[in-house]
Amino acid sequence: MNKLPDDIIKKASKGLSYISHPLRIRILEYLDVFGSSSVSDITKALNQEQMIISQHLKKLKDANLIKSTRKGIFVYYEIYKEYPASIFKCIRKLFAVITNNEKYINESFKELLPEDYMVMVAGRIKLFANLDKIKILNYILENGESYVSQIVNKTKIKQAKVSLYLKRLYEDNFLKSHRNGRFIYYDITKGVHKTALQCIHNRYDKYKDNF
Repeated sequence: MNKLPDDIIKKASKGLSYISHPLRIRILEYLDVFGSSSVSDITKALNQEQMIISQHLKKLKDANLIKSTRKGIFVYYEIYKEYPASIFKCIRKLFAVITNNEKYINESFKELLPEDYMVMVAGRIKLFANLDKIKILNYILENGESYVSQIVNKTKIKQAKVSLYLKRLYEDNFLKSHRNGRFIYYDITKGVHKTALQCIHNRYDKYKDNF
């Protein structure tokens, strides 16, 4: 596995923070699955008030994650940046594996993931969508189980912060640990966090600086 440069980790962290909202993640997933859509299309599909959808579309547009095109009296929205939209393909694959439902892997299958699942995904992403947490998780993903001083030396994050974030990541089940002598080793667990990081690695391996 290639190591992610710091600038890519920062970009990945920023992208994850944008999709860690339960409604924004569903709006982006809708546009990722169905392509260019109007406010009314999204409102009906997600069963939300149009004013609320419009507010979040504005935030997503301000963040350059979506773009809009006017056609007559209607404004249509679509994904602007492939990252973090590419994360949704990985999330769909994870759901397919968890539920043993291969139809979600088929790109021609046009159906949104269950709302409760996507709300859970947004909540899980919010827990680790922090630059230092992502650096720690990514270091362990790239290097395997590691103890505190190894993580501190390589990530250049202060030891007090590393210890605090390791505790939180462990409590949120993003990491598991075991003691070997005087060291406690941490390793990454399976789930949305690992899938997202692996997806980021795959994209970087494919596109490098065009990530």
